[in-house]
Order: sequence, then C-alpha cells, then structure tokens
Amino acid sequence: MFVYPSGVDVSSSALRFLSAKLRRRRRELGTRWRRLSAGRQALLTLAHLRNGHPYAQLAAGFGIGTTTAYRYITEAVELLAALAPSLAEAARTASSKAFVLLDGTLLPIDRIAADRPFYSGKHKKHGMNVQVLADPSGRLLWASPALPGAVHDVRAAHEHGIIGALADAGVKCWADKGYRGAGGTVRVPCWGRWEALSTGQKAVNRSHAKIRALVEQAVAALKSWRLLRRLRCSTTRITSLVQAVLCLHLASSD
Repeated sequence: MFVYPSGVDVSSSALRFLSAKLRRRRRELGTRWRRLSAGRQALLTLAHLRNGHPYAQLAAGFGIGTTTAYRYITEAVELLAALAPSLAEAARTASSKAFVLLDGTLLPIDRIAADRPFYSGKHKKHGMNVQVLADPSGRLLWASPALPGAVHDVRAAHEHGIIGALADAGVKCWADKGYRGAGGTVRVPCWGRWEALSTGQKAVNRSHAKIRALVEQAVAALKSWRLLRRLRCSTTRITSLVQAVLCLHLASSD
C-alpha cells in the first residue's frame, strides 16, 4: 500500500480540544506508553470522521496496525459521544433563542432490500433517521440518536422527547409538513394542495418556508463530516458517531 501526505479540513481548535480530552483520559487511566501520542490519536480520529477513510488506509498512514487504529478511534469516539450535549441541555440553550428549527435527515447505510426497518420510503434508500435542532441562524444546536430510516420524522421527534422538551422550555419551533400533528410549540405549514389554499395561507407557507430553510445549513454542517455520508459500520455504532461529530462541531464553533 502506498502512503502519501494528505490534509484534513478541520479547525485546529477541534484538534486541540480532542487532544486535551485524550491526554486527560490517559492520565486517569495511568497509561504509560502508546504507539501514538494523544495529539496523533486525535488527528487519526479526525481524519476518519472528516474524510471517511477506512481503518486500513489510516493505519498505513500512521504506521500502526489496523486493529490499533480501530481501537484508538473507537476510544476517542466514545469519549466525544459522552461529552455531547443532551436534549435537556440543548433545550436550555434554545430557551435563549427566539425560536428553533427542527428537521430530520437520513444518513445512508449499506444495507440490502431485506432490511426493511432501515428503508426510508421518502428517500428511497436505506439509512438512519437523525433529528436536528438549529438556531434561527441555521447553526447546529443538537443532533438526536439514530433510529432506523423507516421511522417517520414526527414519530422520531416524539420518541426522542423533542416535542415535550421544547414545550416545557417554552421554545417555539418551526418544522416542515412531516411534523404535522406533533403538537406542543411546533409550527408547521398550512396543510392542503397549493391550489386549494387561500391567498393568506399561501403567504403564510411562503414565509414559513423561508424561515425553515435555514435548518438545511445545520444538516449540511453535520454531513460535512464525510463519514456520515455513507456509513458502513454496525448500526449500533452510528449514534456514537453522530454524537462525536456533534461534540467536535460545537467545540470548533466555540
């Protein structure tokens, strides 16, 4: 296998943040020596999450075994996932905003037609459903644990407790028609065929669409980590990967 220099388009603040957390963990564990320093382990993890490179390629580039690369990355991902904000923390942050934006996105996975629970009829592909909360400027605030792609957005929002958390915090929420009937403080467009809507209802829907469109920036920020664009791991690990990416994104933003 050939090895060549490459780059990772991640801010240095994310690297420093993860390096510091890994050094603290090593001190807690009493680790004396490892093949990679905390900084190199952080860089290995960022390269995997940001570029989506497989373990074998990363192991060759960093001069370690494939098993060691997997173990180092898994350790860092679990550490980051534990640091990601909870829904309650996100709701407290949202309470200082005028409103929040809610949307669901599908993270594609490599599954076959027999895996029906993971097949999204809306997107016509297999994947995992992740709910995203963004502030009025479209900045990512929170991402939910992953559910099978067959789960509809409104059901996912209820299962995660998003509707109740926002209602308890008194935060208004803009969402699309997929959340019709959600209740609480969630606002959705007027329902019905476009030609059947009144002039006032059409104006409301146009205004609603302009406001809600900013949530796509938060979804794009999540998927700028290329590993999430095509997941080839076990579905049980996807939630940890999403939470790790969320933690790194917020650390970079701060």
